[in-house]
Amino acid sequence: MSTPPGRPEGRRPLEPTRVVRRRRTESLAQLMREHEEAMAGGIPEGYESVPLPRPAPGAEDVTQELPPVSRRRHAERTEPVDQGFGFGPNLRRAAIAVAVSAAALVGFGSALLLPGSAEGDEVRPAPSATPTGGAAPVVTPAAVPTPSAPAAADPDGDGTLREGASGPEVTELQQRLLRIPDVYTNGATNGTYDSTLTEAVARFQLWYGIRGDETGVYGNDTRKDLESRTGS
Repeated sequence: MSTPPGRPEGRRPLEPTRVVRRRRTESLAQLMREHEEAMAGGIPEGYESVPLPRPAPGAEDVTQELPPVSRRRHAERTEPVDQGFGFGPNLRRAAIAVAVSAAALVGFGSALLLPGSAEGDEVRPAPSATPTGGAAPVVTPAAVPTPSAPAAADPDGDGTLREGASGPEVTELQQRLLRIPDVYTNGATNGTYDSTLTEAVARFQLWYGIRGDETGVYGNDTRKDLESRTGS
C-alpha cells in the first residue's frame, strides 16, 4: 500500500486486524442475531473473513504521536485573560496617564475662563445712592398704580350657574328640572350644583336642542328654554 501524502516515510499506517463484509438483509431479527454473534466474538452469519496482507519486513506498527507543544505557546494559551476592559497592563497604564493629563488640561482651561482671575483685575465697589457734596438728591417718583383690566364677561351670560355653585338659584334650577320628565328623576334640591345636576342640565340641553351654552352649564339660552317649559 502506498504511503498517503503528508505521512512520514518509514512508518506503516495502522491496518485493521479483521475485515468482514456485511450481507444485505432487511430482516430485523437477522440483524439482532448477527449483532449477538458479533458481541460473542464469532463471525456473524452471512459474513466471511478476509485475509489481511502481511506487514513488510522491518515495519513497526506503532501509534504516531503528535508533536510536543512548545513552552512559549503553552504559556500564551494559559496566560490569564484580563477581565476588565479587555486591555493589557501596559495599555491600562497608558489610558490612565492620558485621562489624568486630560483632566489637568480641562482644569487649567476652566481656571483661565473664570471672570476676575486674570492679573490686574480690581473689584470696583458699586456706586452709592447717597448724594455727596452739594448735589441735589434724586427723587424717585412713586409707582403709579396700574388700573386692573375689567373682568371678561361670561360667554353664557350674566347669572350663569355651573358646577361648584350654590344658593337659592341652584335650588330653583333643581326644582324646575324635576318638572321635566326623565331629566332629573329623584334629584336633590339641596342648592348645590354637583356632578349629578351637571349631567341633568347636559341631558336637557341635548334632548331639547339647546346650543347657545356650554354643555352642563346653566346659561341664558338654557334658562329661557327651561323657564318657558316650566312656567314662572
